Amino acid sequence: MSALTVTMDDGIAVIVFDAPGESVNIISRAVKNEFIALFQQLESDASIRAAVLMSGKPDSFVAGADIEEFLEWKTAAQAESASREGHALLDRLETLRTPVVAAINGACLGGGLETSLACAWRIATDHAKTVLGVPEVQIGLFPGAGGTQRLPRTVGLRVALDMILTGKNVRARKALQTGLVHEVVHPAILREVAVQRARELAAGTRKRNARSRPGGMRTVLLDDNPVGRSVVLRKAREQALKKTRGNYPAVLAAIDAVSASFHGRDHGFREEARLFGEMAMTPQCRELIFLFFATTALKKEAIGGVAPAPVERLGILGAGFMGSGIAAVAAQAGTMVRLKDADLVRVGKGLAAVRDLLQERLTRRHITRQEFADQRLLVGGTVDYAGFGGVDLVIEAVFEDLAVKHAVVREVEAVVPEWAVVASNTSTIPIARIAEASRRPERVLGMHFFSPVHRMPLLEVIPTPVTRPEVTAGAVAFGRSLGKTVIVVNDAPGFYVNRILAPYLNEAGALLDAGAAIDAVDDAMERFGFPVGPFTLLDEVGLDIAARSGAILHEAFGERMAPSQAMRAIVGAGRSGRKGKSGFYLYDENGKKGAVDSSVYALLPNATRSPFPVEEIQQRCALALANEAARTLEEGIVRSSRDGDIGAVFGIGFPPFRGGPFRWMDAMGVAKVVEALEELSARYAPRFTPSDLLVSMARREERFYPAEGKPV
Repeated sequence: MSALTVTMDDGIAVIVFDAPGESVNIISRAVKNEFIALFQQLESDASIRAAVLMSGKPDSFVAGADIEEFLEWKTAAQAESASREGHALLDRLETLRTPVVAAINGACLGGGLETSLACAWRIATDHAKTVLGVPEVQIGLFPGAGGTQRLPRTVGLRVALDMILTGKNVRARKALQTGLVHEVVHPAILREVAVQRARELAAGTRKRNARSRPGGMRTVLLDDNPVGRSVVLRKAREQALKKTRGNYPAVLAAIDAVSASFHGRDHGFREEARLFGEMAMTPQCRELIFLFFATTALKKEAIGGVAPAPVERLGILGAGFMGSGIAAVAAQAGTMVRLKDADLVRVGKGLAAVRDLLQERLTRRHITRQEFADQRLLVGGTVDYAGFGGVDLVIEAVFEDLAVKHAVVREVEAVVPEWAVVASNTSTIPIARIAEASRRPERVLGMHFFSPVHRMPLLEVIPTPVTRPEVTAGAVAFGRSLGKTVIVVNDAPGFYVNRILAPYLNEAGALLDAGAAIDAVDDAMERFGFPVGPFTLLDEVGLDIAARSGAILHEAFGERMAPSQAMRAIVGAGRSGRKGKSGFYLYDENGKKGAVDSSVYALLPNATRSPFPVEEIQQRCALALANEAARTLEEGIVRSSRDGDIGAVFGIGFPPFRGGPFRWMDAMGVAKVVEALEELSARYAPRFTPSDLLVSMARREERFYPAEGKPV
């Protein structure tokens, strides 16, 4: 079946892009061939005066290129050739005899936005799902079909760099303000307006691709003259290096491609294709594409082969930071929420926190005022169990204490319906222990959200051996409805993510014991690719919370999970981190992080600091994490190396460009990983004793993933 269909409207060809059997439109090789044939028709048929390109999908204009075809590239020359083919296709669209109007409703991303930039006129709808962007940086690339060349000419250098280097989406109203689109209309009149604009373009009463971006002195000084542009480009490079630590080469290559656009059209397009080809062959691109396929496959995966029970009403026990965060994201998904805590003051604070999170989305124009009001109304508070009689799911987010959790499980099961599921948001306590207090343990499981809930994308769903399959499937489906990336892990202390995080943090503490400086350890792990260093993370999480979790894991796994002397001393001194404005770093009245709090060193057995090689810090912390990840796979805690890599990247910020701990070990070579662990174990036993799985794999020269082919 054809993806493109054409109907005529009094000399205007209305082209509808509707890829058969797909939820979104993507530009595949077959679709490109259809466009080539269509362009021939538009050029040769004199009865066609202009055209409109629109989508037959309800929520997608064009979602981008077919990334599966990227896997066919084996050399930089092949990727460069694909970029040149994209240039030729869109150059032809831009110079067609018949002007084409892009009528955009829904997601217009990547190659879709590049296609629209080559059109003579762009109209977007004000639908909530209409967004425009070039997210290629998220897979280690940049726009390669002319995007780095046409986008700066359309919206100006500063806006173009912001879009290309961040990969963020722009909503229709913002797109209008920047000149990315010429008009914004209601979806109901999109076709009518687009056809009218096509007629005007054909008649010459409207100029093709008329510049619509705002002017002003800043535009003149920074976008429209060589000196200003050189300043902007230099600053962009400086900021990119500071932010990425050089770990994402596509960011710098994108700046070079954009810069080339101001040195002649032919030169700019040649440089875009050349640099695109180089970036397509980088290890970073390979690993980021792996993550794309891995998360896409995970989101489509059925759980347990059973139909999930819907969740229309949610009860939350505990209106603190985690409980209010879960309530806010549930309200955003349209779920009715009942938020309970012990007294009205706590309930009031929880509701205020929900309001603030929704207000932030309103301020950022992610939702309308009406949506803000509607979502607030979905969340109600209570100090008793009023309203819990009809809930489908209860999530407890109370104090991390088994006795407290047992008490709330008994209380809530007395008032909720028989079909209701009880989930615990515990971060370390085994779910089977919590389910001991339940009358219906088959309807109990864990749903471990990460803090802050509205920003962290991962959710761990933890069934026990007796949890019913439909209960697990329902929790996964509900998590996905909240926009979360969901992994299912088996029940054990710390589950997966917190269990692999503990050795990483403990090793950072051991380095502190040995005389390393706080900021040196943090800086080394940020250079490795983590978003923040381990001590900054501990301050953010809360030293008291980390200590309680660490104690549970130490009890469960013995000496190799023992906390450092430094951690014990600092927690013992009453420091709690950022929330108490007393941790590894100094904090101002607003909680903004400052320099290292040097008074911490006086609490340590060894107050003297000495330099440590960056490579040693990185190796010790990263290998501690990866070795524990291998143990969880060996024990069946995590279902697959794929799930383990997704959990590490989305749960604790393991560097995405490394693919995850299992991909990282494959890249190093499992035998070399074991060799490095054995060397460290000789000095620091038992922390670095290689897992049996790694030893076995090294002996058999095995990998976690196939060496070739699709990386999932």
